[in-house]
Amino acid sequence: MSSEPAEPTTSPLRDWAHLLAGLALGLSVGLVVWRVQPLRDDADLERYREVRDWVREQYVRDTDDGQLLEQALHGLVESLDPYSRFYGASEVAQLRRETSGQYTGIGVVFAPPVSEARVLFTLPDSPARKAGVRVGDQLVRVAGRAVGEMAPGELRALLSKRDEGPVEVALLGRDQLERVARIGSEALVDPSVRHARIVDAKLGVGYLAILSFSQETDAEFDAAVEGLRAKGAKALVIDLRGNLGGVLRSAVRVANRFIPAGTIVSHEGRTETQRYNAEPSRATLAGLPVVVLIDGESASASEVLAAALQEHRAAALVGTTSFGKGMVQQVRTFGADEMVVKLITSYYYTPSHRNLERTVEGAWSVGVTPDVELTLSEAEQQALRAWRVSYSPPDELLGQIEEWERETGRKLAPQPPHDPHLELALELLRGRRPGPYRAASAP
Repeated sequence: MSSEPAEPTTSPLRDWAHLLAGLALGLSVGLVVWRVQPLRDDADLERYREVRDWVREQYVRDTDDGQLLEQALHGLVESLDPYSRFYGASEVAQLRRETSGQYTGIGVVFAPPVSEARVLFTLPDSPARKAGVRVGDQLVRVAGRAVGEMAPGELRALLSKRDEGPVEVALLGRDQLERVARIGSEALVDPSVRHARIVDAKLGVGYLAILSFSQETDAEFDAAVEGLRAKGAKALVIDLRGNLGGVLRSAVRVANRFIPAGTIVSHEGRTETQRYNAEPSRATLAGLPVVVLIDGESASASEVLAAALQEHRAAALVGTTSFGKGMVQQVRTFGADEMVVKLITSYYYTPSHRNLERTVEGAWSVGVTPDVELTLSEAEQQALRAWRVSYSPPDELLGQIEEWERETGRKLAPQPPHDPHLELALELLRGRRPGPYRAASAP
């Protein structure tokens, strides 16, 4: 009788033993890798912990781990270049105000001196306007506290608490009668487009200043231009002096109003190239005579707008050479919106593919060169800078402000100072070219 090898028999108990042994071995290897990996791949984090722990134990004063971490991250990001920046929890709110174009408040602008808390005007559709706050009202008490006894910044803080409901405000009117209003704070647009006005009624020249580019700027620009055209504007002066930049897409959209076709700007980084081309349907102001004012503080997105209009021959530029910031920054949020990093990720290039960045060796040019150049004195620059950042009174309140000014015998609304750049722009629009360059007068 022949016999064949018997098939191996299996034991469930032995199989479970093998499985458990394999799991144990896997966990052991995993624990070894977990303990070794930080030393191999994350040695920098280990070094941070060592230094932090030593500082925590030995520094002469108590330290806060959160502040130590923020300071370390500030150094990590901000040592890369002049523009990249880390924002801790206390700085994120200001960054969001700058990029969103909004802030929380009741919507009042105070007359000088601000310490007296006298209302120069209220913003349209603001909580203060809806509550009946009038030109010349003085805030005397807020939430039962005397305004005159408050520390600097305390009044603003009380009027900016969005989630705590309306606050009781005692107002002293120009008629010396006191009344009480309940006013709640809301998210309001902080205007980035200001001082829209007609500067030559005969020729029909409108003027507006763009202080920065927020997510609201292109809509503000459209509204301002519509208002100027309703007053007879047939040409435009756009003031970009002191504009440090902001949201790229807003600058591109404003440029597209005047450029019907072609490239507005491109940016190129380590991984991708992005090109922004004009959309013909958005070029609602194509052909409008335009002069753009720039100076050494015009940077980034404002240079994108100025260069695009210049290279497409959609505008003439007046002023001084712009700053020369040709870098694109991306913003990323970390830690449940508590930390933000703004990091350089690519370079801007103008429609002719010029890189304007001042830190790049061999760049074609640094900044945007105006078609007509004139350097202002330091006093002129300071006066214009202070005026540009002031707020424009709404048209519907100008009569009340003028009446109050007659009562007090002094000017309360911001007044535009002497502006040689604007004068040159008007000369161009009148057809009288002042020459390619003008030397600066002695300060």
